[in-house]
Amino acid sequence: MGSAVAVVTDSTAYLPPGLAERQRLTIVPLQLAIGGELRAEGEITAAEALKDRHPVTTSRPAPERFAHAFKAAAGAGADAVVSVHLAASMSGTIEAARLAAKDAPVPVHVVDSGTIGLGLGFAALSAAAAALDGASAPDVIAAAERRAELSRSLFYVDTLEHLRRGGRIGAAATLLGSALMVKPLLGIDGGRIAPLEKVRTSSRALSRLTEIAVAEAGERHVDLGVQHLAAPARAEALAQNLRERIPHVGDVYVGEVGPVIGAHVGPGMLGVVVAPHL
Repeated sequence: MGSAVAVVTDSTAYLPPGLAERQRLTIVPLQLAIGGELRAEGEITAAEALKDRHPVTTSRPAPERFAHAFKAAAGAGADAVVSVHLAASMSGTIEAARLAAKDAPVPVHVVDSGTIGLGLGFAALSAAAAALDGASAPDVIAAAERRAELSRSLFYVDTLEHLRRGGRIGAAATLLGSALMVKPLLGIDGGRIAPLEKVRTSSRALSRLTEIAVAEAGERHVDLGVQHLAAPARAEALAQNLRERIPHVGDVYVGEVGPVIGAHVGPGMLGVVVAPHL
């Protein structure tokens, strides 16, 4: 018998393999066009998508994909769906989900996480955990919104050029004039990319990324996400450093982002999500 409330999220949550299935989370993939060929995220890695330097563009899922997910949830016994997605300011994914929700066979509540990557992932996991515990739809929504509100997403990119080309640079555009001379540290604030600091070297950037994450965690009990693009060794080293320096760490997920984020951040990206427990 399915949970009374089903939880849906999208592929930019970048959850570890198998975790969504264990938590009964449905993942709807975003799409990308590579050299004119349309692919669903999950069918191809970021490295494969970017390796041949073909133009890569990203797009929201078709509303029909959401309609199928919502219908399947109802068919499995759900009497409501909570659909948790990346920030509306970054993608039309939420708009597609809302369009599909209008004709869904059960009530669908669409939640803007205000973030992306494992910031979204942890919000969706909190919603799924509440649903598995038998929580009502309003309580499942509250769990997702509260986890998203508490979580902090930080990241480092080797260059701002990919964000600039993709139109996702936001307030970090203030760094462009000195982009060749700095290594930018960025965060997500109110659903938009915002500059945190600019430093001179990648080693200093990673040191500051660690320091900021440790300060953000403080004495709270937190889960951590460490994400990267084509930098697995640095990601593992960063995760280990955070485990040693943060006193109360629960789950730590380390993984590579998919091509939707990868197309906008470029190789060398390292990100940290600090997600305090509810």
